[in-house]
Amino acid sequence: MGSTLHDVARVAGVSIKTVSNVINDYPHVRPLTRAKVQAAIAELDYRPNLSARGLRSGRTGVIGLTVPKLRENYFAELADAVIQAAQERGLGVVVDQTNELRETEIQAITGGRLRFIDGLLFSPVSLGQDDAHLLDVDFPLVLLGERIFDGPTDHVTMHNTSSAEAAVEHLLGIGRRRIAAVGATSERPEAASSANLRLQGYRRALERAGIPFDPQLVRRADKWTRQAGATATRALLSDGVEFDAVFALNDTLGLGVLRALGEAGVHVPDDVAVIGFDNVEESQFSVPSMSTVDPGRLEIARLAVDMLLERINEKGERIPPRTVRPAFRVVRRESTGFPDQVEGPS
Repeated sequence: MGSTLHDVARVAGVSIKTVSNVINDYPHVRPLTRAKVQAAIAELDYRPNLSARGLRSGRTGVIGLTVPKLRENYFAELADAVIQAAQERGLGVVVDQTNELRETEIQAITGGRLRFIDGLLFSPVSLGQDDAHLLDVDFPLVLLGERIFDGPTDHVTMHNTSSAEAAVEHLLGIGRRRIAAVGATSERPEAASSANLRLQGYRRALERAGIPFDPQLVRRADKWTRQAGATATRALLSDGVEFDAVFALNDTLGLGVLRALGEAGVHVPDDVAVIGFDNVEESQFSVPSMSTVDPGRLEIARLAVDMLLERINEKGERIPPRTVRPAFRVVRRESTGFPDQVEGPS
């Protein structure tokens, strides 16, 4: 059993109420008394009960972040960026993952864990547009990702279509014309998802360049893993499909693409140029380093935390839901023929 509020009061020689006032940083506590309480807290290694503290003050000082899978590079780095942004604003973060399960995503916005946090940043992948009503909740919530649009809550997302278009235009700009896309999924074409939105950008760039769409160049990868990227690329090669570039719908797929091309003796970028999406740190250190799209992950984290904090502090009439999309950039590296320039964390 850990130390209690009563233990701290006993060691400091003050009342439980005084200990509570110090913990909640009330201003009207004498400096000497505050110092005695803080010394007792340190001596006993006392940790306040956040849920009880929240009942008294209405705040826990902690926000939640729920993502599909932390083993995916993008979400691991997003979590790191959210934690940094929250710490700069004096907040703690509880991180949870749903493993891409619908029932777990619903539990994340309805379950008992919500009482331990002041608000939630939520990135669903199994919920879709038809589930927008589930986001009409009575606690501060900011949506991340591309599954649900025009919902009842604030939303921080990406320029998925236009940034994918820019990635393909980069390949076109270095003279590539047979551009494969790896990462299509089995979802309905009209469904809002990263895959569908990025494929729209892929097709738009080809159309603008006057290049006919060839369905043979679009390869499925329902799970965006290295293995899936490698498998899709091996299929392209074994099918005898002619291609001189690959747009991988995320960097993890792209790493698998590079692996499969290397195994087959295909030189990157001389024979086939490769570009990914997300600008995860690993893409800087692949061989060759991988060109990619930076969707503005640091800005996404900062904006999401700030918007959630605004909702937590909101009083009076609630302002309408807002949707924001940070700026993106194409990062050119060795896999499309540009000198490697290792960047700082992104």
